[in-house]
Amino acid sequence: MNKKKPNGLALLPIIVFLVVYLGSGIYYEYVNPPEGGMGFYVMSVVVAFMVALAVAFVQNPELSFNEKITACAKGIGDDNITIMLFIFLLAGAFSGVASASGGAESTANMLLDVVPDGFAIPGLFVIACVISMAMGTSVGTITVLTPIAASVAASAELNLPMCVATIVGGAMFGDNLSFISDTTIAATKTQGIEMKEKFRANFRIALPAAIATLILLVILCLRSSGAAIGHFDFNFLQALPYFAVLIAALAGVNVFIVLGCGAILSMIMGLVTGSLSVSTALSAMGDGTSGMFETMIVAILVAAIGALMKEFGGFEFILGLIHKGFKSRRGGELGIGILVSIMDIATANNTIAIVMAGPLAKNVSEEFDVPPARTASILDIFSCIWQGIIPYGAQLLVAAGLAGIGSVAIVPFLFYQGFLLIAVLVSIIVKK
Repeated sequence: MNKKKPNGLALLPIIVFLVVYLGSGIYYEYVNPPEGGMGFYVMSVVVAFMVALAVAFVQNPELSFNEKITACAKGIGDDNITIMLFIFLLAGAFSGVASASGGAESTANMLLDVVPDGFAIPGLFVIACVISMAMGTSVGTITVLTPIAASVAASAELNLPMCVATIVGGAMFGDNLSFISDTTIAATKTQGIEMKEKFRANFRIALPAAIATLILLVILCLRSSGAAIGHFDFNFLQALPYFAVLIAALAGVNVFIVLGCGAILSMIMGLVTGSLSVSTALSAMGDGTSGMFETMIVAILVAAIGALMKEFGGFEFILGLIHKGFKSRRGGELGIGILVSIMDIATANNTIAIVMAGPLAKNVSEEFDVPPARTASILDIFSCIWQGIIPYGAQLLVAAGLAGIGSVAIVPFLFYQGFLLIAVLVSIIVKK
């Protein structure tokens, strides 16, 4: 394989994407906000990537149009990209039918029912961690639990931003580790590894951060009067599919089997409990898969752009920059973390950030001898840290909207994200 000549101009499509998407987000978020806010989501990320792809096609005149199409096809047709797309579809189907059956609410309420009196905030954190791991979505977890957190805060006169931040922190913990999270799918498949490999690497970093967060919340709780959450109704059969999927995934069962069986089990439980009919179950599956379409299109577009950038020497240019700035494996790992962090801060979407940074990170990991599981873990951790901090990201905007507070007010109480950043930096520094 011929080594490409480093070429900084090959990165122009990504720069154009960031200018178009970030510029639009800033304008609609702070200059001319639309009704209801969410300025960073006015322009579809797909449109911004289409502009970037057009720029990529104009570049590199040495290749004919047909040769560029061939390069794109090879990038899109990569085994890991194909597997990732199929998993996105199955994850959407499971998430759609499980949520429609009432599984999310029943799972949350069942766990809330066993929280000891006086430990409302630590209990909410643990529940958010479990729910997010089972559901595979931080935004879904935040949507389910934030109204409960707001209610608890009001009844017990607790700090509302801290209660909401606790939910966000737990949601990011689960999103970072869940086997059916789109961030996990993207991180593992761009690096060509099994999910259980990434889980083991991630867990060693995320668990200490979660324990430190829980200890801090317990201390804060003991210093206050505490509050009981109360009793919530739930149906165990509706919650069962989430726990079944979580246990099967942790046991190492193939992700296709896990998600397929999970969707079928959710449908059966919905029919048994009367929360679903056959027609509503099928509609929910369709809605769930439809919700994944934008992410899938982005994955296809990024694969095409990445292939053209690689042909034009863009990857070699980035490797050269990292070689100049970092001289060791530690430096390579830090470079990967910085790369995906910049992407997430710019796009306000951790899955897209991973899909964009993944191919570049794979090259860096090969150059610096970083194990693929470690690379996937770093990609997911850094993207989840920043996605759980930026006040214009979907997670904080949704949480703030449901709680009736500003997203910036939540930021000072994001303890888990801070501990996770410390944990991953320490793991890079002390790594032999």
